[in-house]
Amino acid sequence: MAEGEEAPALLSCWEKDLEEALEEGGCDLETVRNIIQGRPLSADLRAKVWKIALNVVGKGDSLASWDGCLDLPEQSIIHKDCQELVGQLSVPEEKSVLLLDIESIITFYCKSRNVKYSSCLGWIHLLKPLVHLHIPRSDLYNCFYAIMNKYIPRDCFQKGRPFHLFRLLLQYHEPELCSFLDTKKITPDSYALNWLGSLFSSYCSAEVIQAIWDGYLQQADPFFIYFLMLIILVNAKDVILAQESDSREEMIRFLETSPASLDIEDIEDLFSLAQYYCSKTPASFRKNNHGLFGSSLLGLKDDDTDLSQALCLEISVSEILQANQLQGEGVRFFVVDCRPAEQYNAGHLSTAFHLDSDLMLQNPSEFSQSVKSLLEAQKQSIESGSIAGGEHLCFMGSGREEEDMYMNMVLAHFLQKNKEYVSIAKGGFIALQQHLADINVEAPENGYGHWIASTSGSRNSINSVDGEFPNGSSDGKGVKSLVNKMTVALKTKSVNVKEKVISFIENTSTPVDRISFNLPWPDKASMERHVSSSDRLGKPYRGVKPVFSIGDEEEYDTDEIDSSSMSDDDRKEVVNIHTWINKPDVKHHFPCNEVKENGHMFPSHLLVTATHMYCLREIPSRRGLAYIQSRQALSSVVKITSKKKHPELITFKYGNSSTSGIEILAVERYLIPNAGDATKAIKQQIMKVLDALEN
Repeated sequence: MAEGEEAPALLSCWEKDLEEALEEGGCDLETVRNIIQGRPLSADLRAKVWKIALNVVGKGDSLASWDGCLDLPEQSIIHKDCQELVGQLSVPEEKSVLLLDIESIITFYCKSRNVKYSSCLGWIHLLKPLVHLHIPRSDLYNCFYAIMNKYIPRDCFQKGRPFHLFRLLLQYHEPELCSFLDTKKITPDSYALNWLGSLFSSYCSAEVIQAIWDGYLQQADPFFIYFLMLIILVNAKDVILAQESDSREEMIRFLETSPASLDIEDIEDLFSLAQYYCSKTPASFRKNNHGLFGSSLLGLKDDDTDLSQALCLEISVSEILQANQLQGEGVRFFVVDCRPAEQYNAGHLSTAFHLDSDLMLQNPSEFSQSVKSLLEAQKQSIESGSIAGGEHLCFMGSGREEEDMYMNMVLAHFLQKNKEYVSIAKGGFIALQQHLADINVEAPENGYGHWIASTSGSRNSINSVDGEFPNGSSDGKGVKSLVNKMTVALKTKSVNVKEKVISFIENTSTPVDRISFNLPWPDKASMERHVSSSDRLGKPYRGVKPVFSIGDEEEYDTDEIDSSSMSDDDRKEVVNIHTWINKPDVKHHFPCNEVKENGHMFPSHLLVTATHMYCLREIPSRRGLAYIQSRQALSSVVKITSKKKHPELITFKYGNSSTSGIEILAVERYLIPNAGDATKAIKQQIMKVLDALEN
């Protein structure tokens, strides 16, 4: 076979694998993703893949019991829009039948959801790529409903919350472009209403929108549309900034239709860039706005913040504390404490840089010098690998609106300078104190030494936090002294900027294991309260021993056993990670961090086979290799728990049961992204093992 003829053979090979998996039934989205691996889908496979991605396989006909009356007050508008849509389609179906199906779907959806149809919302364009799947009306409606429910955000209308959120995301990554559009009074809802409302199907060709939806639906992440929108703007940035003389209406028209310029060859780059920007965005962007998507109304209570008045993205204090513990390419914050000096001296986050916001009006020249020191300190802390280092600036105030007025002016100053990655700590220092109290509530005698430093030497309660470290050190060598030195330096005009920066860096380079920084499990006492003998461990599964149960509450141990620390690294088996992940008997693979009692985290991989769960701990000095840190039989898992405040932290307890109760023999903890999916898969495999034991 000629060299140029090999590609189709390879393509048909994976398509055959996909077809076989789809024909077998019970195929899930993870399996589909693993086979497709981002490759283009053929038309005959697309319908099946999209139905799996939208979770509508096997769903019934929702319109079966409907009377078919097309009698809404806005029915004439619906009919007109449906006619226009059908006129744009090139499909083999009889157009009169297709028109009736589309109008019935829109009408039934409006009636069943009690919503009013409006042409400007772009809903009807969602049916354009779905019609090309050539599926029955029942499937067409189920797919449309699933997309509306999962991927179209609430309040997707003029001045709606989703567009205020997009402006904050644009400002975070592209402040210059955001400022330019703000100056022109061009808000995202003026050009992106149909981007978001139709998932780009209003403007893109059928071929392009199918490719976009292929990737987007397989992502199964509704927030990813924001990053696709962002990349379209970033790509057009130079053209936009060059249109200074154009009218507002001309610019809006250009922006609104810019997705139409996408070609099929652009899609791979579009997704790659979107993934990159996504990785550079704080998790709080999603977590603070999770109520935007989905049918549940529970999340709406959390979304009471008026984003139209927000200066910048808000970051939860829990994310700030955890972020700098992480290694690698994740988001890391350089925290800037903007409270007055007396509040700062009484207690502050031990890695925070102090920038007294009062100086901005009281002493502008000193403020300007402090800003230069801040930016230099940020640069040097990143280069030195300091735990205080991060390219993302997060400003922290007191959390009291009247006191944070000057901090907001400082924030505006940085935004006006087009500084990217600018955010604010949600709730300020008050929220930080409360969070520390919540996660350490049972161990008040330990104070907040791992987290809070003080330059005043006073010992205070939660309202003015203890400034002493557990080891009692006050010699200026620990992390506690870092801001003390910086504060003195900033107020001594004779001190050179370089010297101030060196002082800051030296005192934030303390190894993580010396200060147990940033994990929300700051001490052994709080770690050792995960399960007690009086806890309700759940009923035995059909009387089978060992028993197994799942808990989603805060539960504690009084006598923990950390089995993974019992063996020396020198005696552990070293394996190739890629080889093990791809073993045929490995059913699930979950990248994670193994969490030790002292709060240290180790990049690891959980592998689940039919009967066992393995933890492979990466060896930093030997790329691609790992130790087999633990090997546990699934039948020995007696409980899986997670913390309410930190659902990604999963604890596995292993042991055996007898008439006298359950004996815990080993405990392991892992920080697992998408922990819900991981525990679900592991639970299902455990149930299969227990069923086999019973039979």
